[in-house]
Amino acid sequence: MTLLAVLRRPVPVPFLEHLGTSAPWIGRPRVLGGVARNPKTPRALALSLLPALFWRDLADVAASARLSLAIRSRAEGHLKELLPDMRLGVRVTLAKLATPTVLIPLLADPEPRVVRGALTNPRLREDDLLSALRGREVSPVLIAEAAASFRWKEVYGVRLELALQPRTPLAIALGQLSSLVTRDLKRIVSTKGLVPLLQAAASRVMEERGKP
Repeated sequence: MTLLAVLRRPVPVPFLEHLGTSAPWIGRPRVLGGVARNPKTPRALALSLLPALFWRDLADVAASARLSLAIRSRAEGHLKELLPDMRLGVRVTLAKLATPTVLIPLLADPEPRVVRGALTNPRLREDDLLSALRGREVSPVLIAEAAASFRWKEVYGVRLELALQPRTPLAIALGQLSSLVTRDLKRIVSTKGLVPLLQAAASRVMEERGKP
């Protein structure tokens, strides 16, 4: 649409205000999305438009470094509210491009394709993933996908959290031990709630390392 291309430019504020408040434009979410994404749009107007936007426009607003933090944060809030009603295909696409605030709940999605998409998202921060893996109610899907992720499976912090997480399947937890330093193997041995067989295996790895 030609109008959407125009809205990517620094157009006059009165023009933006007209589109954002007048018929027929106020009934066209894509046009309103273009208005909300324009950095010259007054903050109050941009905020008022967010509830009417499609999810993709909200994601673009949330990711735009040209917009104020208040606008981006509000867009993220609307996206999180929409998550429970989103179709699977939409959640998969969103997971691949969402900002960190929206990524966190997507990591808990029960569908493997959604979690897999979130793990490939370049905006996913290691600290956020580690925090999710430490959770008492961490999803089995996240554990399995993180352990298999090309991007994350060799990251030391991820391997450690997989080994320390009581909900990690034994086979996956055992597979992390050989890569851990002795200090962290000792943590596994002393951490309450872990499978005794895992702790015994960690002790065995330390013993093997101590042999001449």
